[in-house]
Amino acid sequence: MGDDQRMLLKDRPPPVYEAVIFDLDGTVVDSVDLIVASFHHATREVLGREFTHEETIRGVGKPLLEQMAALSPEHADELVRSYRDFNHREHDGMLKLYDGVESLLLRLREAGVRLGLVTSKSRPTTQMAFDLTGIEALFDETVCAEDTPRNKPLPDPILLCVQRLQVPEQKAVYVGDSPFDVQAAHAAGVDSIAVTWGVFSEEVLAAENPGRLVHSMSELGEVLGV
Repeated sequence: MGDDQRMLLKDRPPPVYEAVIFDLDGTVVDSVDLIVASFHHATREVLGREFTHEETIRGVGKPLLEQMAALSPEHADELVRSYRDFNHREHDGMLKLYDGVESLLLRLREAGVRLGLVTSKSRPTTQMAFDLTGIEALFDETVCAEDTPRNKPLPDPILLCVQRLQVPEQKAVYVGDSPFDVQAAHAAGVDSIAVTWGVFSEEVLAAENPGRLVHSMSELGEVLGV
């Protein structure tokens, strides 16, 4: 960092939060098309049918097995296997970072903010995204689906991440793109920011009463004070 950048950081007010915790899919990485295509592949292969877009995305943000059980309880395990086969095969060609997210993470770190990631993905699948994008080292803590017995929209994974970051809940915020992210943040007692560039519509997110609703990465940076 150059002297001019250091002076600018010195003159800025302190960041709004001591810890910013992010969701992964639809928030940090653009995986929307990959998720939808993986669902359609699995339901065609296992059930011989396609669900509507609304049916497909309804549970996105929850653990995959839970989403598949909602579609077909008796075929949930088979649906998960089919989904993962397609998803892992197409992963590197269809997943990418959202524009501006790496710069935002770097600015937050430079401002002394602790960074966490809470995702309903498994750790191996999360690692695939890290390996592709190179952002793993930017997060101080990562909590995946298997790290807590209960997952979003329950507060357990966010609370574990806050505990690991050693920051009070009232000084942390969770950033996500699904109603389950906002619900989990409310349950955990942390502030919530819903982003509109993921899977769910602005109307669906607004119905959960997030602390803030943002429409671009630059607006998110402004809300976070960096």
